[in-house]
Amino acid sequence: MSEGKVVVGVDVGTSKIVTVIAKVDEEAVNVLGVSEVSSSGIRKGQIVDIDEAVLSINNSLEAAERMAGYSASHVIASIGGSHIESQNSRGVVAVARPEGEITENDVQRVIDAAKAISIPSSREIIHVLPRTYTVDGQEGIKDPIGMAGVRLEVDTHIISANSVAIKNMEKAFSEVGVDLDNVVFSGYASSLAVLSNTEKELGVVLVDIGAGTTDISIFVEGSVAYSSVLPIGARHITNDLAIGLRISLESAEKIKLFLSTPKRQPVKVTEEDEKPKEKSDEMDLSSLNLPEEMNKISQKTLVDGIIRPRLNELFTMIGIEIKKSGYAGLTPSGIVITGGGAQTIGVTDAAKRMLAMPVRVATPINIKGIIDEIQNPSFATVIGLAAYGGQGGETEASLPFGFSMPSLPFNLKFNNKLMSKALTFVKSFLP
Repeated sequence: MSEGKVVVGVDVGTSKIVTVIAKVDEEAVNVLGVSEVSSSGIRKGQIVDIDEAVLSINNSLEAAERMAGYSASHVIASIGGSHIESQNSRGVVAVARPEGEITENDVQRVIDAAKAISIPSSREIIHVLPRTYTVDGQEGIKDPIGMAGVRLEVDTHIISANSVAIKNMEKAFSEVGVDLDNVVFSGYASSLAVLSNTEKELGVVLVDIGAGTTDISIFVEGSVAYSSVLPIGARHITNDLAIGLRISLESAEKIKLFLSTPKRQPVKVTEEDEKPKEKSDEMDLSSLNLPEEMNKISQKTLVDGIIRPRLNELFTMIGIEIKKSGYAGLTPSGIVITGGGAQTIGVTDAAKRMLAMPVRVATPINIKGIIDEIQNPSFATVIGLAAYGGQGGETEASLPFGFSMPSLPFNLKFNNKLMSKALTFVKSFLP
């Protein structure tokens, strides 16, 4: 496919599973199909019930396939949760041909040297991200291939995950009937979708607020320098609303979304509240048809009394993580907030108040195709997965001894999914 590579990304989240099928080229992610399904069997970014998770993933994948008219055989999935850890490592090698140029083989060897770190057997490395190279003492080199030198060094950022979480993810996708090519840290995936090159170069903190967890990725001088996950997310705000108002979680979620939708409030305020100023605080909830029959409520009570304290707590914890990283003074671009929780009312004010940094809420950039649904912060991770696959994530299973599989015509791929569909078809004729 000279005009682009088809990539299937699946964002396995706490509240929803999003699948995107996209054709990715150097310029943009062209979305062919997208689907969003409520997730079950997943808590705080980790699979806790394989059967339920398989059902959710399968529903999401099939809906996206129907829209795109494409049968997925290989996918790239996101992984999150508080088990994600990161560290920086340095590798040093002698250039194979000192009289010649640095080759791709030298770069691969130095990255492998940086990867040789001591980690517990219960953990697995999912990313080795080169930050900068040093050739014979000359620092800050982004791409050393073709340069002359004797000694090659690299600074890398290594992200690791719990190997049990990865195995559960692999098992879930194999039961769905597709091959899992890569697992990508959801915070890193989001950064590929929403951050500009200028922000990365200057230094920026990406905060992806999900339902159950918040991912943090700190970029310094164009590359990731620190990654972590907080076990707190937007669902905690919903829980607080449910407890504070004595209503169900479903009703609390509806009220939170109603509050956070920017289009609705100005109409109410300008029409009803010009004459009596005291009523400007009253919110009409009758359109939500809540089972608790709650029709009017004070907006100040909700925002100042319940939502703001929880947001303050979240950004205080983010501030502690930024200090812990050691890069607190190296991020003049400030904070970029994305993820579903970025749409919560008052989130930018809370970030500015608690962190005293520039703040913006980000939606995915460089996308085309079916984009009406996905121009939204909650789709940042899945668009980032597609971008990751387009950059060079392997999309076909690699074969030993350097042989490559010839591409089959008409997208005929003999994989688990095709076989299971064929078996089901044959069984339908059996008595």
